[in-house]
Amino acid sequence: MDFTYQSLPGRVVFGPGKFSDVKTETERLGCKRVLVLSTPNQRFLAEQVADQLGELAAGIYDQAVMHVPVETVADVMAVVEQLDADCCVSVGGGSTVGLAKAIALKTALPILAIPTTYAGSEMTPVWGLTEDGIKTTGRDNRVLPKTVIYDPELTFGLPDFISGSSGMNAIAHCVEALYSETQNPVTSMMAEEGIRALGESLPVVVREPENLEARSSALFGAWLSGTVLGTVGMALHHKLCHTLGGSFNLPHAEVHTVVLPHATYFNKGHAPRAMAAIGRALKVSPDDAAGALFDLAKAIGSPLTLEQLGMKYEDLDRAAEIATQKPYYNPRAVDRAGIRQLLENAYQGIRPGKE
Repeated sequence: MDFTYQSLPGRVVFGPGKFSDVKTETERLGCKRVLVLSTPNQRFLAEQVADQLGELAAGIYDQAVMHVPVETVADVMAVVEQLDADCCVSVGGGSTVGLAKAIALKTALPILAIPTTYAGSEMTPVWGLTEDGIKTTGRDNRVLPKTVIYDPELTFGLPDFISGSSGMNAIAHCVEALYSETQNPVTSMMAEEGIRALGESLPVVVREPENLEARSSALFGAWLSGTVLGTVGMALHHKLCHTLGGSFNLPHAEVHTVVLPHATYFNKGHAPRAMAAIGRALKVSPDDAAGALFDLAKAIGSPLTLEQLGMKYEDLDRAAEIATQKPYYNPRAVDRAGIRQLLENAYQGIRPGKE
């Protein structure tokens, strides 16, 4: 056995009710003027954070949006300067922590993240910015949150359609970690357990939104997914989702949900160990790993087609062209014809193996 495993720094506080520790954890970072970040829809949570921070709260910025447009970054940077902020607390999903990362990339300000979805971005040094319809990503340890507070009670308010897709997004991180160019036994163990935890808990979460055990298990799986996402490189699936999200403004988690089974099937014959791990986690044959991911998405009521997400059929050719430019590492060679067929199947929602 020969491998390299590089763990990432960071403090994780996990458990019901841990939301109340936000001031204590912020003080541990030595912060005095905190900017609280959220989306417009989650401003109420930002206000709760600010109330708990008391005199440490310098202000709230509630305009985080998907894919971190450079225009939004310019806007929030003006607020950071105006308030003389020395820390960011992000409360919400990937859009909010993504904005915090954009600030940290420019200023190196510390981030305390409070996730309310299963996106996993809070555990990674990966940043993304969208400019002129193109999403660019990179890795920089400056954007890795210093502290993450996971409180499953904060996910009670997630509607079933967001819980399901957000959880599938987390599973996508685990799947790609299994066949990553930089995968190793430690991350593979985490990835398989993440798929198992999410695969078992998501159907319960969408049926019983306030089932604390299921919510805790899903959030645990999301933590594992974010950890492996931050530790190893990703592949074709993420390249496709960055293309479809950044260039066609499709919703992030839902795109991951739709594309995942098809990207997995594309790599089926070139990543046998990954298929075996997915099969064990979802209790199916390795040959039907991709199909099981499709079935899970269907079972939790998530979208199954790119058409449902607003993708135009006439844009599939352009998407295939963008996705094959500067491709990420992938266990199977990426070719335009193969990617175009993958996108066709995802557009129509064909169960992998049935085409």
